[in-house]
Amino acid sequence: MRSYLSADAALIRSQVADKDLIPSDSDGLFLIYALLLRSKGADVTSADVHDAWAVWITMRNEKHAALVPFNDLDKETKKEDGPFVQAIRRAAGLKDGGTGR
Repeated sequence: MRSYLSADAALIRSQVADKDLIPSDSDGLFLIYALLLRSKGADVTSADVHDAWAVWITMRNEKHAALVPFNDLDKETKKEDGPFVQAIRRAAGLKDGGTGR
């Protein structure tokens, strides 16, 4: 039986428009995104998504070049969070009248 967070993670993953952007072995990342869906819903921001990614990447590679606060990222790297923000927002729209909760 899948947990409610696993179900939310799967919903978010299904809403990523370009599947090539999804990192390999990213089940844990999408579970963190599921927490954002439940806590922030459609109000999730790029900074939130970056922080979630930072938690995930810290467990994999503490020396990753993008492991800095969102505001310290260059413009191009900031854009990489956009598709995941949109996926979480779309998932929120599919759940509970848009609150994601």
